[in-house]
Amino acid sequence: MCCSPALFLEYEDVLQRAEQRVASGLSVKDVDAILNELAALLEPVLTHYQWRPQLRDPADEMVLEAAANARVDVLVTYNLRDFVPAKRFGIRVLTPEQTFNHFDLAIARN
Repeated sequence: MCCSPALFLEYEDVLQRAEQRVASGLSVKDVDAILNELAALLEPVLTHYQWRPQLRDPADEMVLEAAANARVDVLVTYNLRDFVPAKRFGIRVLTPEQTFNHFDLAIARN
């Protein structure tokens, strides 16, 4: 899993918003702990090239840029429609469910 510093800062900003914490039931401390664990797992991606504009939503450009610069094979998102241009970079776009099926992974059920 990879992420650019700018994209990670965006994730941090969104996850720390009060409405997001209310929706998730997490405290600021919980979100910080999750972000710290996530940061430890992520491979940093430096953005050598900016490919903008490619997408309809300018807020999504950072995601595609990180994926293109990391030369990933798959981008996982529920927003399939807006990431169609990822094909130009040889990146498949899959939903989380499609990803589990593609890689023959089991989904944990409660």
